[in-house]
Amino acid sequence: MSELPNIWTDIKTGHWLDRRLPTAFKPYARLMRLDRPIGTWLLLIPCWWGIALASPRIPDLWLGFLFALGAIVMRGAGCIINDIYDRNLDKQVERTSTRPLASGEAKVWQASLLLIALLLIGLGILSCFNHMTIIIGSLSLLLVFTYPLMKRITWWPQLFLGFTFNWGALMGWSSVTQDIGSPAILLYIAGIFWTLGYDTIYAHQDIDDDARIGIKSTARLFGSHSKYWVALFYVLTLTCLAMAGWVMGLHESFYALLIVAFGFLAAQLALWKPADREDCLWRFGSNSNFGLIILAAIILGKFL
Repeated sequence: MSELPNIWTDIKTGHWLDRRLPTAFKPYARLMRLDRPIGTWLLLIPCWWGIALASPRIPDLWLGFLFALGAIVMRGAGCIINDIYDRNLDKQVERTSTRPLASGEAKVWQASLLLIALLLIGLGILSCFNHMTIIIGSLSLLLVFTYPLMKRITWWPQLFLGFTFNWGALMGWSSVTQDIGSPAILLYIAGIFWTLGYDTIYAHQDIDDDARIGIKSTARLFGSHSKYWVALFYVLTLTCLAMAGWVMGLHESFYALLIVAFGFLAAQLALWKPADREDCLWRFGSNSNFGLIILAAIILGKFL
């Protein structure tokens, strides 16, 4: 923060949160990562993929709005759970040392009350969907509460983030069809590989601190070979997306935009500098653009 200019952190100053929110509210907004919406986008976009692929032609805007609200709320809840679990570890990692719980700016009991409030709001939003989507959404809580622990026990926490962040693809599909079809499963798998790619890039920011304190990640596992692994994950992402489009009989325009998305990821990988933390953060954040290209591809492929 401004008092600690030499600390590398992804909590930036000067954004709307600093300018507009009362000082007392700022720690809780930071707990929810409202100042860093990229995580919300990456949680939301697979939901929109599922809605778009399941819809006859034009996606239902009301469903899209409900999922947007749900993504904001549940991403915030997930971040609070993560920060409660990791508050002592976060103190030892330069990037996360200024987070509200790690820095003492907020207390665990305060974060817990906010978490309960967000989960209740999320339950209210979930109740607006059909029964199948409510069941699927309820099951996601198992992932939300266990994912933050995975970095302690497996070299593949990014895989579990993929399971968690792309659950919305199944929910988006079921919100339209009231079932789970093979295209939704292909979307889900595509999202998992996508997350493995972009979160490996993200994890390279902390690779030295993680090694020092014993936190596991695919970035540490792959090391200097990370670019090859991320390339493989992205190829598998596009392959599963192409298969989902083929199963649904999408128009050729879907594949044209899929080629554009391929070019986007290829450029991202070619330009990525794993040892540059600023570059890792920027490349990670650019993945929302990839997700929106795929969303446009699905909508166009259905419309035409």
